[in-house]
Amino acid sequence: MTTSSALPPSGPVDDVAVRPEADAPEPVDPEPGDPEPNGDVPAGPIAADDPDRFINRELSWLDFNERVLELAADPATPLLERAKFLAIFSQNLDEFFQVRVAGLLDQVAAGVRVRTFDGRSPTEQVREVSARVRQLVERQEKLFLDEIVPALAANGIVLSSWDELDDDDRAYLVGEFERRIFPVLTPLAVDPGHPFPYISDLSLNLAVTVRDPVTDERRFARVKVPSVLPRFVVMPDGERFVPLEQVIAAHLDQLFPGMVVEEHVAFRVTRNADLTLEEEEADDLLAAVEMELRRRRFGRSVRVEIDARTGPEVRELLVRELDVDDHAVFEHVAPLDLGGLWVLHELDRPDLLDEDWRPLTPARLSAPDGEPFDVFAAIAEGDILVHLPYESFGASVEELIRRASRDPKVLAIKITLYRTTGDSPIIRALVRAAERGKQVAALVELKARFDEANNIEWAKVLEQAGVHVTYGLLGLKTHTKTLLVVRDEPQGIVRYCHIGTGNYNSKTARLYEDIGVLSCNPELGADLTQLFNFLTGYGRNVRYRNLLVAPHSLRPGVVDLIRGEIEAGPGRGRIVMKMNSLVDPDMIDLLYEASRAGVEIDLIVRGICCLRPGVPGMSETIRVRSIVGRYLEHSRIYWFANGRGPGEPEVLFGSADLMPRNLDRRVEALTTVTDPGVAAQVREILDVNLADEARAWCLSADGTWHASVGPDGVDTQRRFRELALARSRPAALGADD
Repeated sequence: MTTSSALPPSGPVDDVAVRPEADAPEPVDPEPGDPEPNGDVPAGPIAADDPDRFINRELSWLDFNERVLELAADPATPLLERAKFLAIFSQNLDEFFQVRVAGLLDQVAAGVRVRTFDGRSPTEQVREVSARVRQLVERQEKLFLDEIVPALAANGIVLSSWDELDDDDRAYLVGEFERRIFPVLTPLAVDPGHPFPYISDLSLNLAVTVRDPVTDERRFARVKVPSVLPRFVVMPDGERFVPLEQVIAAHLDQLFPGMVVEEHVAFRVTRNADLTLEEEEADDLLAAVEMELRRRRFGRSVRVEIDARTGPEVRELLVRELDVDDHAVFEHVAPLDLGGLWVLHELDRPDLLDEDWRPLTPARLSAPDGEPFDVFAAIAEGDILVHLPYESFGASVEELIRRASRDPKVLAIKITLYRTTGDSPIIRALVRAAERGKQVAALVELKARFDEANNIEWAKVLEQAGVHVTYGLLGLKTHTKTLLVVRDEPQGIVRYCHIGTGNYNSKTARLYEDIGVLSCNPELGADLTQLFNFLTGYGRNVRYRNLLVAPHSLRPGVVDLIRGEIEAGPGRGRIVMKMNSLVDPDMIDLLYEASRAGVEIDLIVRGICCLRPGVPGMSETIRVRSIVGRYLEHSRIYWFANGRGPGEPEVLFGSADLMPRNLDRRVEALTTVTDPGVAAQVREILDVNLADEARAWCLSADGTWHASVGPDGVDTQRRFRELALARSRPAALGADD
């Protein structure tokens, strides 16, 4: 047995040769009007029509992913959580290339020269993104090899290479290879009779060069590392891990008997995974999405990751056969696909993990010991705000749907499903309700990115059970998070509602920070009835009392609220917004106008922010912060000091970020909070976020982010756990087990 504090890259261990000159994007001579880098602002005031007033969307997203990487770098983060954040960083980059970079490359290929609102062409963005990603990945690999791997080894969790194993360890892996790995492998040669094989999206592969000792002929072959097997082979002690590709590489002689293996290196391909649907020409949206999912496997290559020790011959072959430019090739000194580090997070090492948190049940949603609990009666007493993941999704939303599916007084259940889980209690309850004769309608969004296949399967299950399933509106994604339960009570029909910021997904409800309200407010019930009728039927000029719905009333409604703060004047105008992303240029310009009018504005933006705060004469009264931590900040909240009239604040929350897609190309909903207690709780959420000096990052005028650290600052996510404890009944536990 051996222990190691470093994990060499997969492949041969001799002569590591990193070629930064091959990685660097081609130099571009600046042209008149070219934008300056994301972090630079020209000296002096920025004109109202100057593209420099915006930060580039793609570079801002990379800044967000760097903040994720900072969590992995923070020594205060528990060790296995640091490994988890390295995995999240890698998976985030995968999706970024699959969608955003793929879109830019499509524009370049089509000869698109239109510049973004920040003044960059598609070609310029590809080059800047490529350079920025290389910087971040280099930092990730250094962090992994120099800090995380040694720290893991010091705690008895060893990431070993094949060459570091002793004879007993290798004997064990030989047995594992013969029993579990070899039968799954399929070597594919490239020769006149065997064309270059198709390399599937995000698959890990070995590029192998073999030589025939008789004819001296050299051939290239590809061996796919099976994704059905764990990324790391676990040694018998349960604390040592060997990369699967290295175990395969050590046994290539069995895959190519009688041949001399000259070179073997790992590589990985990322392809365009965005769906392109011509919905106007699709007679059957379900069939169209299924067809596009099959085509996704054959999307254009947008990134090729290779072992840094790949020889020039193999590199040239991969570049040629995968049809990529040199800027799309990324060399790695660490093992490829560090997203596989998630396996470490599953180890039974509580000493190296965050303290376990079991979501609590608010006192309003529980009964004293031994007494039956009636969720309908609890909601009838007044609106209830549930703050996830601190409070229980299972004891609130799932309990309402479970109870509704069994209650003979419930006549109908209507719900929008954007992302759900494979073992969803909600799906089971909807099926049970339909089988009992209730009217059940589910709007399933088939185009929820990377959940399309899952949603198709659940749509079919629901249809087979008799649920009325619809797939949304032509040309629009339905992203709103709404639920309506219609119940026949002695006083008449009562509509129980839920509207939230998060998906009806029990797994993400334990990982994402979201809010939602349970209510039987008649006006909200009437609004949701109108919304569901609009989504499942036909209608124009639908009017709502307390909802702003995209793509119709949401944009003008938010514009009116911002203008109301402008009209309130300096010293009275005040706006606080919390969202995932702020991208829409018209909204940003309106916030600049509000700042020039003296409105104080605080923005809590977890991800992309294209607004520049603190610029003299443009955004002096705007402050931007981002909270990044254990839970993914996902709620969207909009607070206006004079929304209902001078000095009468208005607070809204819902599914929409301030992005063009959310405002114009999706069905989104924001609801106005009318219950004073809920309004106070939502404002408390904003206040805690604004007081954070433990997890917050602040955005500067030059586009750079810096940590906001103070001696007495609040840790947002810790504070919300304390508040959830205070709201729970002492003996009440959550149902999210």
